[in-house]
Amino acid sequence: MTLMPLCDKVSYLTLVHSMSIKALHVKSGRKLRSVMKVSALRSGLMSGCVLAVLFSLPVSAQQVEPASPVVVQPGAPGQPTRTLPPSTRATLPPRSTADVRFMQGMIMHHAQAVEMTALIESHTTTKDLRLLGARISHSQSEEIKFMKRWLEARGEPISLAMPEMPGMQMPGMDMSSHATHSMLMPGMLTEKQMAALRNAKGEEFDRLFLTGMIQHHGGALIMVKDLFDSAGAGQDAELFSFATDVDSGQRAEIRIMQTMLGEKPLEEKR
Repeated sequence: MTLMPLCDKVSYLTLVHSMSIKALHVKSGRKLRSVMKVSALRSGLMSGCVLAVLFSLPVSAQQVEPASPVVVQPGAPGQPTRTLPPSTRATLPPRSTADVRFMQGMIMHHAQAVEMTALIESHTTTKDLRLLGARISHSQSEEIKFMKRWLEARGEPISLAMPEMPGMQMPGMDMSSHATHSMLMPGMLTEKQMAALRNAKGEEFDRLFLTGMIQHHGGALIMVKDLFDSAGAGQDAELFSFATDVDSGQRAEIRIMQTMLGEKPLEEKR
């Protein structure tokens, strides 16, 4: 057996090792490329699925028809409900002439209260009266807006119709003051009372304002009572809620004003 020289043996071993590493590198590269190809194939398939789903959504949405609304009318006691056609539209509840007149009259009534409170700033320095006046002015101004919207939504005029007075039209006679007096709602101050309030200052103004506003609020309570005493009136939900709020709110303010005057509230006098 011939022994290979040491240098040739080392060269031979180096060559074999190099060829093994090169073969391993080639094999690893092929495996890596194979894995990358599979990964790319999977990514492409997933992207294709996602795009297919996204493009199919509008088609699906177009194919599904929206459900028609179901309108059900409750039946009377002992009677079944009825299913109405989808074209059915809600209508405002029926109203009586008394409802309309109440709103028209209360607009006029509230307007005078706001006019009275407008005098406070220049006629008195009493802090409690100023606070009360601001409260009355704000609440009744907002209520006037509500009443006007209520009437306009029903196609009704904002103002009361002037009553006809046959035989009262006389040549040369100014009927404006008589008409104004005849149109006063319950509790409203007469022109004479309003003039006295405008001319008063300080404590005298405070007294006239409080007594006049108590009278004024009392008239509003009469108007609410008359409304609910009228057959078929007050059935509208909005009007019912408003009228009951007016009643409770003005009763509370009457008690406040009676206390400011040093009087016992009506409830305590009974």
